[in-house]
Amino acid sequence: MADRIRTRFAPSPTGYMHVGNLHTALFAWLTARHHGGDFILRIEDTDEVRSTPEALDVIYQGLRWIGLEWDEGPDVGGPHGPYVQSERLDVYHDYLSKLLEAGMAYECYATPEELEQMREVQKARGLPPKYDGMCAHLTDEQRQAYRDEGRRPCIRFRVRETGKTVVNDLIQGEVTYENALIGDPVIVKTSGYPTFHFAVVIDDFLMDVSHVIRGVEHLPNTQIHMQLQEVLGFETPLYAHLPIVLGEDKTKLSKRHGAVSVTDYADQGYLPEAIFNFLALMGWSPGDEDEIISREDIVRRFSLDACSKSPAVFDLGKAEWINGEYVKQSDPDRILELVLPRIQNAGLFEEDASAERLAWLRRVIVLMQERAKLLTVFESWARYFFTDDYEYEERARSKWLGKPETAETLQALTARMASLEAWDADSLESAVRGLAEELGVKAGNVIHPCRAAVTGTTVGPSLFHLLEVLPQETVVHRLTRATQLVAEGKLAPAEGDAS
Repeated sequence: MADRIRTRFAPSPTGYMHVGNLHTALFAWLTARHHGGDFILRIEDTDEVRSTPEALDVIYQGLRWIGLEWDEGPDVGGPHGPYVQSERLDVYHDYLSKLLEAGMAYECYATPEELEQMREVQKARGLPPKYDGMCAHLTDEQRQAYRDEGRRPCIRFRVRETGKTVVNDLIQGEVTYENALIGDPVIVKTSGYPTFHFAVVIDDFLMDVSHVIRGVEHLPNTQIHMQLQEVLGFETPLYAHLPIVLGEDKTKLSKRHGAVSVTDYADQGYLPEAIFNFLALMGWSPGDEDEIISREDIVRRFSLDACSKSPAVFDLGKAEWINGEYVKQSDPDRILELVLPRIQNAGLFEEDASAERLAWLRRVIVLMQERAKLLTVFESWARYFFTDDYEYEERARSKWLGKPETAETLQALTARMASLEAWDADSLESAVRGLAEELGVKAGNVIHPCRAAVTGTTVGPSLFHLLEVLPQETVVHRLTRATQLVAEGKLAPAEGDAS
């Protein structure tokens, strides 16, 4: 094994790149970077039926989006290539020949129906289902008879039938398995393609992988891998099995818990550095109460010793909070660059915006950064900056716009706004507070109806700075429209609304 720390991420290109994959990749990457080692990307595409080029592109996009660059891999090369398993079939064949010659692997002709019947019998007897070795000691004549029937064999590895296999895991601790409970696993399919068990052991050895970091669901597989390593004369790498990632309801993470595919996070308005920070804290503790930690600091402080064996909980609320903190800290020009195509795609902003319009958009972003947890707010909740076509929220209706007396306040406010000569935050505040005093009401009784009428919401950035950003004619138009709708009773809250 190499003296240098070398980790790998070995996804299968058979579907979307989900958050569990990304979590594993991150921890493998952090281990390598913390020790100044190498991070390898290897593509395990030996599921020849389900692997697709599109899924491979998603893997590349997801890793690059979060900033997990690799030192060796299919697209960057390296001294241990090729890094795609389907391009390494001759390598696996050579090692298979050694196992067959040593009697440590054998042809298995069992059909899917026979295997299912085997499992059913074992379950009926209260035994754990496993392959019962029906082909483990076939004669040449028996093998030929199966071939004459048209059966094509897979290849199974002959595991030890007695004793125990002990896995000393860096996270899970010492885990012991009874060899008699395993059953001989398939290492080469009838198609000639290797299974995960066989290919991963060979590739990790030939690529000098020092630390195998993967999900805890692979822990039971490690007993098979260690036995293969022993028979093939390979040194066993260090294993670290990460805890499973659960949803907030403590069930297995799925789409119902929110964004699952990595690309979903970008679509839903997350910043990559926020997801990096969020995922790093799932199953790892920095040793203090810090929750907003820079990428560089996470690399410096990371250690597998500080990883928990308990399931990690995917808390979407915490992810949004962390993202909001990063949005606050970001350069407004960067947020503008990310927001602009979003609002253009939503039809809220012109494609050929002038420098003056972009400068205006930057003012909107600066105003919203304190409250924007996700970049999607600019095309949803804060769409009132870009269009008169927005909904009046139920709370705005029930608190202010559904009350007939609000029409009089809005009418007076419309006249005051239309007559203002200076359109800045200070002048706007003086006008609104002055009107409240003239009407003999608290300032809030003018401020809140104004916000509800102009934005359709009851919360947001400072009203006077918000009004300052909007054109005067836009504000007057919206106040006029709301005044009429209130007077006609068209903004009454939905029946049964109790907000």
